[in-house]
Amino acid sequence: MDTMEAFSRNTKSRGEVNIVRKDGKVPAILYGGKLENQKISVNKKEVKNLIQKDNFLSSVISLKIDGKEENVLPRDIVFDVVSDEPIHLDFLRVVKGSKIILEIPVKFINNEKSPGLKRGGVLNIVRRKVELKCITENIPTELVVDLDGLDIGASIKISSINLPENSSPTIQGRDFVIATVAAPTIVKEPEKPAEGEAAEGEAAEGEAVAATGTESADKKEEGGEKPKESEKKEDTKSSPEKK
Repeated sequence: MDTMEAFSRNTKSRGEVNIVRKDGKVPAILYGGKLENQKISVNKKEVKNLIQKDNFLSSVISLKIDGKEENVLPRDIVFDVVSDEPIHLDFLRVVKGSKIILEIPVKFINNEKSPGLKRGGVLNIVRRKVELKCITENIPTELVVDLDGLDIGASIKISSINLPENSSPTIQGRDFVIATVAAPTIVKEPEKPAEGEAAEGEAAEGEAVAATGTESADKKEEGGEKPKESEKKEDTKSSPEKK
């Protein structure tokens, strides 16, 4: 469990809150349970280190508020639109026995032991996070999917994942898919002929054209040109009439 130091604050105006931020801290609010909401602040460096984790919003954190420890769950982060720095946090008190809805990240292991991936298959991830309803004392940090032995065409569904006790997906009534091992998509380009083959092809094509031209010339010499209609008439007139 990660720990974070927090400090009580009594800010009442926006100016006072900005002073807290300039001091290297992030204003936050702690709520939930039977206690009243409490204004606190946390160290910005610690916050920036923790929010790098995928499961930050689903991990219980031990807050040390003025020396007193309290388990909390981060529920919301507000970022500055210009600098993208965290400027506010919401923490929920972890109350024993209560249930909460969280998005839990999915982790895939043993990729190298999947026959389908070894043969060039592709892991098609449908859901990187799954929304679960679970009790606050038993919140999973991640859901593990073992790819060992999975071949092309395999489908990993929510029923194949071991969920913590007293936890259930918010999607009910169907066994939804988490990921699949899909066949590889390969686009084959036409093979480019070698330079020697291309030269031979061009030479053969040139020889064929030359042979065709010679054959046409021979036919013209044998048959001669077709006589015109005027020449036919002249030949008819010049022939002697029979008496």
